[in-house]
Amino acid sequence: MSTSPALKDRYESIPKRDFKTALVRHLEDEYGILRSRRIILMLADDIEDMVGEYFPMKSRMKFGDVVWYTTADDGQRVSYGKKTEDYNVKQVILPLIIRNDIESRMAYKDKSRNGNYRKNKQRDIKTMVRLIKSAKEQGGLLSGAEVSVLMNRSLSTIGKYLKAYHEETGEILPMKGYVLDQGSNPTHKGIIISLYEQGVSPSDIVLKTGHNQESVDRYIKAYDQVLQLTRNHHGAESICEILGRSMHTVRQYLRLVKNFHPEMLVDIPGKVKNPGAEN
Repeated sequence: MSTSPALKDRYESIPKRDFKTALVRHLEDEYGILRSRRIILMLADDIEDMVGEYFPMKSRMKFGDVVWYTTADDGQRVSYGKKTEDYNVKQVILPLIIRNDIESRMAYKDKSRNGNYRKNKQRDIKTMVRLIKSAKEQGGLLSGAEVSVLMNRSLSTIGKYLKAYHEETGEILPMKGYVLDQGSNPTHKGIIISLYEQGVSPSDIVLKTGHNQESVDRYIKAYDQVLQLTRNHHGAESICEILGRSMHTVRQYLRLVKNFHPEMLVDIPGKVKNPGAEN
């Protein structure tokens, strides 16, 4: 694909604010005796490599990186009534923008039907995957809401991207809600709804989990019902009455709603002790 000079002029200066560019400029201004840009560039490369070798990634940042505090991937599990701030936190450095992102914006627009939409969607999905996997590699777990904020895209758009990525690759990305439910004793509901929220079709969930179609459909239907009633501001007791389900079951679904829809205010009542046990 050819490059538009106008677009190139607007974008190519963005990645030139990095350490290497500043170093080359400094060498040219202060060490003019070298008188060779090729030698200066080679020297800058060597110095940049040495910085990378002697200073770990966590103590420095590259062009386009952002520092982010997210849920730590340390084996903790979701539990009833546990707030977001109760989970352990991990600082990660995320590659929000890389040079290829800039270069992809320098090319001519795709004039085919919906060409620009497809191009932007592909670029967004690559960014989403890069952020989620980078966080996981550093011991962190991003939620859908965090990815939404980082990429400035709606939660529904992120959900569509997750679904599109899974359909293309068959891979389930290590999102917070999915990973935290995968302890030594993962619940059937948690596994199925985690896959469902990542855009995996019910038929594929059957293949992945070994559950029959009837069970998968039943879990998804119950989850959607609890999700909708929560959106309509029904509390746990009201949901129990409307759906005719136990508080224990409703709590399980509310926990999943809270994990995957952090923008919603979800009140999860604690377990009630057996009155006779207090005597």
